Amino acid sequence: MSTSVHKFVLPNGVRVLCEPISYVQSAAIGIWCQTGSRMESPTEAGISHLIEHMLFKGTERRTAEQIAQDIEGRGGSMNAFTDREMTCYYARVLADDIANAVDVLADMFTHSKLAPDDLELEKSVVQEEIRKYEDSPEDHIHDLHARMRWGNHPLGKPIIGTHESVGRFKREDLAEYMSKRYVGGKTIVAVAGNVDPVKVRDLAETNLESLANDFELPNDPPPTSEAGEHLISKDVEQVHFCTGGDGVNVYDDRKYAMSVLDAILGGSMSSRLFQEIREKRGLAYAIGSYVAPYREAGAFTIYGGTSPKTFGEVREVIGKEIAKIRDSLASQEEVDRTKRMLKGNLVLGLESMSARMTRMARNEMLYGRAIPVEETLDKIGAVQPGDVRDLAVEFLEPASLTTTAIGPFK
Repeated sequence: MSTSVHKFVLPNGVRVLCEPISYVQSAAIGIWCQTGSRMESPTEAGISHLIEHMLFKGTERRTAEQIAQDIEGRGGSMNAFTDREMTCYYARVLADDIANAVDVLADMFTHSKLAPDDLELEKSVVQEEIRKYEDSPEDHIHDLHARMRWGNHPLGKPIIGTHESVGRFKREDLAEYMSKRYVGGKTIVAVAGNVDPVKVRDLAETNLESLANDFELPNDPPPTSEAGEHLISKDVEQVHFCTGGDGVNVYDDRKYAMSVLDAILGGSMSSRLFQEIREKRGLAYAIGSYVAPYREAGAFTIYGGTSPKTFGEVREVIGKEIAKIRDSLASQEEVDRTKRMLKGNLVLGLESMSARMTRMARNEMLYGRAIPVEETLDKIGAVQPGDVRDLAVEFLEPASLTTTAIGPFK
């Protein structure tokens, strides 16, 4: 099932990863930078996300329109995202267009103009994005919950920043941040598709030779979690909420059992919460759970949206389901069925070149190696009912949970 991942380290520290897949006609490429909102100082809140926007505004060689045309006009697509610990600029293109894709993305990454006029416009765009985000409680609740749970820890900060922080940034702020963070030692080029690994390496070396330097990743202590209830009053029709506790970090092998716990409790349509709250009782349209593992900590979160009149009942059902999974073993049949679902999702996902590219880059960024699919499948397969209950007992103690909700509270 696994194919060979080719890894090259360029003289300036840039790592190039390539997974050749001969039976497709496309390629997915990402240029990853190991920086995000958790690396920002208090005066830099939201700068990683703003830089992501600015890199699409034009370079010394291309206008913003030309950047889009040079990918989309050749049948490809491109985008970017910023997370708490990483930023990625990516494209999906026809296999014979990989040289052009590397050229465009690397041009953005290394030669963005960061023009002051463009910056003023894009600051307004991001501030509108913040307003849209704050007007969408189903989205806003997740970052709000992280802040209520983890307080002033870097992992508790909103990725997008604030109106005030974004409004303060000048061109020199962005340029200085990029000089510190967009460096060779923390940059990864990942490509999956019908491509030649040596050609990809040569393209990366030619286009990213200007990158240099490195920096130490922050070594923050785990966040101090605060249990409790936070009800934020807003004139909306539904109550949108998150309830959750801590979880395992990315280096803890129990993350595989955590994935099984998540899938059983709320991470799928066949999960207990989905079946009990939506299918049997009709109390919510959206109900589920997710895990968010980071380098020094993790989170396990149940989320949903329901009527103010049924919010109490939904919370009661969630409490009962948490008690059940803590107090008694899930059946072997339920655990085996869930493991098969997780394995199937992983294998089916590998039919996407973008998924392969992302998996390859994240594994290198976090673990420094390519992790064979078979290794992941074996570790999922080794999870037993007792492992699931042990995690539920440790991380879903009711007194340790935090509930954050946005709704029309009095």
